[in-house]
Amino acid sequence: MTRPQRPRLSGISLDAPDARRLAGFYRRLLGWTVAADEPDWVKLVPPDGGTALSFQTEPHHVPPVWPGVPGGQQMQAHLEIEVADLDGAVAQALALGASLAAFQPQDDVRVCLDPAGHPFCLWLGGAEAGAERDV
Repeated sequence: MTRPQRPRLSGISLDAPDARRLAGFYRRLLGWTVAADEPDWVKLVPPDGGTALSFQTEPHHVPPVWPGVPGGQQMQAHLEIEVADLDGAVAQALALGASLAAFQPQDDVRVCLDPAGHPFCLWLGGAEAGAERDV
């Protein structure tokens, strides 16, 4: 008898008012490839074949509030993006349409908001930064 295959996370999906616009932002930020492009759904894949990142149009999307406040749309998930040059990565993200969040909880992490308002963290990887930190 064979063992059942272990479940594998194949992708993460983000809702946005315009799936193609948000997918374009992350495609340019990460340098990933478009694997599927439908009117309300776009899927990006990394060059190494890891977990995909997809975007679906949700006309009623409400951006989360960062940091969270009582009664506000709460952040339920965010992306962690490891970078070698934190200042350079922030500059690139801002040039592509992100904004820098007003609240920054750590010196080696920058919380940005993508064009649809989802928070994502750019964090300094490598030996000088130590272990990954989470917001």
